[in-house]
Amino acid sequence: MPVQHSADQTIPSDRTVRLLDTTLRDGEQAPGVSLSPDEKVEIARALERAGVAVIEAGSACTGAGERQAISRVTDLDLEATVTSFCRGLESDIDLALDCGVDGVHIVVPASDRHVEGKVGTSREDNLETTAELVEYATDHDLWVEVIGEDGSRADLDYLEDLMGTALDAGADRTCFADTVGHTGPERTAKAVSRLADLGPVSAHTHDDLGLGVTNAIAAVSAGADLVHCTVNGLGERAGNVALEEVAIALHHVYDVDTVDLEELYDLAQLVSRTTGVQLPPNKAVIGENAFTHESGIHTDGTLKDDKMYEPYAPETVGRERRLALGKHTGRAGVKATLEEHGVDADDDEIAEIANRVTELGDRGRRVTDADLLAVAEDVTGDDRERVVELLDLSATSGGAVPTASIRLAVDGEERVASGTGSGPVDAAVSAVREALGSAADAELESYHVDAVTGGTDAVVTVEVTMAKDDRSVTVARSEADITRASVEAMVDALDRLLATETEPLAPADD
Repeated sequence: MPVQHSADQTIPSDRTVRLLDTTLRDGEQAPGVSLSPDEKVEIARALERAGVAVIEAGSACTGAGERQAISRVTDLDLEATVTSFCRGLESDIDLALDCGVDGVHIVVPASDRHVEGKVGTSREDNLETTAELVEYATDHDLWVEVIGEDGSRADLDYLEDLMGTALDAGADRTCFADTVGHTGPERTAKAVSRLADLGPVSAHTHDDLGLGVTNAIAAVSAGADLVHCTVNGLGERAGNVALEEVAIALHHVYDVDTVDLEELYDLAQLVSRTTGVQLPPNKAVIGENAFTHESGIHTDGTLKDDKMYEPYAPETVGRERRLALGKHTGRAGVKATLEEHGVDADDDEIAEIANRVTELGDRGRRVTDADLLAVAEDVTGDDRERVVELLDLSATSGGAVPTASIRLAVDGEERVASGTGSGPVDAAVSAVREALGSAADAELESYHVDAVTGGTDAVVTVEVTMAKDDRSVTVARSEADITRASVEAMVDALDRLLATETEPLAPADD
């Protein structure tokens, strides 16, 4: 349900706007992030599936490992334009050429702070050097974008002269860069408007003031037709503007399409997994809570009309709606969640179950699906026989290869299996999958340590979400041993998922 567009809308729906992703370069500059060549290739392929127009694969000047990674990306022969970031040096352009890129982003100083203080040159010499660099790159048949570093703090007359010099020398486009996330939408619009009068212009915004998307939209409104982004808003300090947020804002508010929106969530998950940077639950578009409803009023309204409390359908960005359980959960949410798990309860039972869920939430607990089902079984008096139960577990990690052995009761029969892995938890999970065979083909959607107590008797809480077909279950378990907590949570989740299957479980695969 897009917003109603007005005649005075600043970005008409027939505008062509493309996205440039710099996750592999600017995103990797976030503290603690380092991507291997294989990971860069995997992310580049995902960006291609999403239809990103330009992929900045890295900075060739960084080192041999970085050049190998960039070359791996260029070897993919993607539809996207693949580029390298270059400092104001011909040698950087040569290194980029060696990687086989389609183009380069040449960064030159724009503010006096950078022209004089960082580079130690003059405005006039900077103009001359910029022209020479552009001519060198275009003579080697490269697509060229010139970025005026710290453009948001530059004298606008000089910024216009600098970008005009770049275009006159043959650059394909220029870029307004809010390098330190310093400015607001009015200044952005004023600067971009002047640069757009010269030729094609891009926008590179950071989120230090929380204005990354606002400034990007202001830039597009003023004439920019290419926006630099990173997946999940990765980047230095507070990060770059988030690709998924720019894409959905342009689509939903202005009816301007930039990428395949249905790929956004999978792309976000991939980047989070490979970089090790977890997604905040309240993150727009791709956070866990973006389409999750706990409040009884919101849940009831959403069940009656799925547009009641959502700006757009979760399927738009590859998501699914989720009803959470907690102190604010009402009867409608409890009933809907029970129905998802195939549990029948009358109105009086649902009211009692909802009260108990509220009591659990009042104690500060996150109420999982397993908690709800246990409460429902107690209230309705329905005893459920377990399909899978953990009988014994042992794991060792002192040797070269961590190993684990496990004993399960499956439909009343014992199964024993062993496994190896990168650690004791991984080895134990492998053993569970070995014991259950094809019955364990459920997907582990999430795994995280929820809480750890202090002291020598520390207790760890592990929470897992597992999905099979169109159902998912979240289970949390607390133990002094993280391996046992992980396996018990996984086995309990599998037990819940398999309980509704009418066919008995087949023997484990050979």
